[in-house]
Amino acid sequence: MEFFENLNEASDKLGDAGKTYVEKSQEYYKLKVFQQVSDSISMITKIVIIGGLLFTALIFLAFALAIYLGDLLGSQSLGYVITAGLIIVIAIIFYISRRKIDNIVIRRMSTNFFDV
Repeated sequence: MEFFENLNEASDKLGDAGKTYVEKSQEYYKLKVFQQVSDSISMITKIVIIGGLLFTALIFLAFALAIYLGDLLGSQSLGYVITAGLIIVIAIIFYISRRKIDNIVIRRMSTNFFDV
């Protein structure tokens, strides 16, 4: 009889240990998801704020360049056309290298996401 009591007690301990393991694993994954979500939201917020400010600065720089080129060439419209052409060339360069940009972003995000 003692054998069955010991077996029953051992199985109860094993069940408790399994239950504790599952609970701790759930807590860990909840914290991991919270960390990933908060990191992502923080990064998106920083990108929006810094990107918005840089975009505003680039707009002012583009207007300044257009006005400067217009004064230099004697035609404001020609200055704006040259500036627009320059921006289009830069956009095409970014479009051509979009796969490289994707790879860089994926590499950085995977480092944060799969950090154990």
